[in-house]
Amino acid sequence: MGYTTGQNMVQGEDVMTRLSGLEVYLPDGRRLGLVHDAVIDENTMQCTHLFVRETDPQLVEGSIHLAVPWRWVRGIDRIVVLRWFPATPIPLN
Repeated sequence: MGYTTGQNMVQGEDVMTRLSGLEVYLPDGRRLGLVHDAVIDENTMQCTHLFVRETDPQLVEGSIHLAVPWRWVRGIDRIVVLRWFPATPIPLN
């Protein structure tokens, strides 16, 4: 598959639908959760965030769903690997 990230944002409805269900991993190899959906800027038609569900409660308090900024994504193939993630666990407040 191999999608481009960074300045050359992933584009296209077909590519975005294939992201749903991919596992998301932190730079240190811990699994964050699953991609639920992609947030698309309606003006540029580019992905701005990935909406992640089923988050690990050890990483995200209450296992809440997260919107991960696209700029945090290092790469996508059969999984999504992040280049950065804040200190964990992320508190509810």
